Amino acid sequence: MKQLLLDVLAAPAPSLENYVAGPNVEALATLRALEPGRAVYLWGPAGCGRTHLLRALSDRPGAVYLDSHSPVSAYRRAAQPEESDVRPALIAIDDLHLLDEPRLACVFSLYNRWRETSATDIALSLIVAGERAPGQLEIREDLRTRLGWDLVFRLEVLSDAEKTDALIRQAASRGLQLAPEVVNWILTHYERDMRQLAALLDALDRYSLAAKRPITLPLLRAMLAEQPQPSTIQSYSSLS
Repeated sequence: MKQLLLDVLAAPAPSLENYVAGPNVEALATLRALEPGRAVYLWGPAGCGRTHLLRALSDRPGAVYLDSHSPVSAYRRAAQPEESDVRPALIAIDDLHLLDEPRLACVFSLYNRWRETSATDIALSLIVAGERAPGQLEIREDLRTRLGWDLVFRLEVLSDAEKTDALIRQAASRGLQLAPEVVNWILTHYERDMRQLAALLDALDRYSLAAKRPITLPLLRAMLAEQPQPSTIQSYSSLS
């Protein structure tokens, strides 16, 4: 069963469908209906799903995802494409607060390009994300102003009650019933990112089928004891 766990514990790819919106329903609805020529700035603390949403939006033809690890050359191509370059229809820039000056300068130019083309047939969608509201970012003033040119949404982290509800609903959609002690243990010990929680739920489902046992806390303990990569679990040294 160890190979089984290796196969299923990887989190599913980010998508708008597997993003648990919680209090962020309006932001999610806006992104679902996003049209060329719109710009959106998303901000919120770690764990609110900024990267999930940007990865989901950029996982489509004609989209580009950039973050602090992307080369400056990629930022320059996005901001000032050559005539021969394929022009992406959507550009997503993650972790704005981590970008250095050369990359921020490209983001500034990219906003100018977005505005100049927003009413043309080569309009693009621009999605930028950071951990703070525009006015709280320690970046150049002219770029800070541009972040508010169109739509701005604050993303909130899901509460434990919302995560519990989402976990129970996801289990129910698979025809599974999770005992309260199983849900409580998962939220206490396991990585609380919803994609990771969904991956664990998939693993539990397959493991219970392979073991021909219902999902219980002892079954969860047995599965995690066979996990060959314990670093993916926050803590399960204490199973009490």
